[in-house]
Amino acid sequence: MKTLAPGHRLTAATAIDRGDRLYQQDQVEVYAHPRVAGCLLAILADGMGGKSGGRKAADQVLLIARQLFERFVPVKDSAEALLKRLVEESHLMIKLTAITSEQEPHSTIAAALLLPNRECHVIHAGDSRVYLFRGPQMLTRTLDHSLVQRLIDQGEISEDEANDHPHGHLLTGCLGADEDPPITLEKVQTLELSDTVLLCSDGLWHYFTPRELGTITHALKPRDATKMLIAKARQRARGGGDNVSLALVKVEALNAPDDGG
Repeated sequence: MKTLAPGHRLTAATAIDRGDRLYQQDQVEVYAHPRVAGCLLAILADGMGGKSGGRKAADQVLLIARQLFERFVPVKDSAEALLKRLVEESHLMIKLTAITSEQEPHSTIAAALLLPNRECHVIHAGDSRVYLFRGPQMLTRTLDHSLVQRLIDQGEISEDEANDHPHGHLLTGCLGADEDPPITLEKVQTLELSDTVLLCSDGLWHYFTPRELGTITHALKPRDATKMLIAKARQRARGGGDNVSLALVKVEALNAPDDGG
């Protein structure tokens, strides 16, 4: 996907793989604004709960995201308000689904809203992440709403220890839980040419260092990078891999070579 904006273009790609699970409960999409060039919404949801409950929750997140984004007017509407509403409405819809079924659907959410003026607004809940790379270097990433992140923050374990912690799957915030999800908003004032925004579920980031992610996303076209990351995650999982999903959005000069997607 490509979309043009004043002075730059955005090139995006998504990828998804079931991994070694019986069911695919991740969902990911990049929506181009129907009326405003250079405005994109990348959205990823990692569903949890029963055979179909997690997938249903993830589907609801993407449906609400698309509906809200299509009504969004960048020149007058607040980006932060849109993302906050996305989390709140998705959370409510998933909870309503739980009431009308015997399943217990939950979902993470990671979303990045890119505006024509190169602002980037991010929101997340759970352990699906949004990374920002400048060239191959990581500038920032979201911090997981998880037990192990809390232990890291308290100085009880290191980042390396967290990756293999036996309770690494336990979340402290997500959509559909009894408690309201955290509203964690971040903003990058100006994306630069060669910057890359990466959204991914834990089925991907668990197998990579930030340096590896930055090197691959910088060196390759978005579509090729997503394919390589999926392949390496599957290889490193050694038959025990979770669902894998990711979205890549790269800021490029208008005269950059055409990569075909």
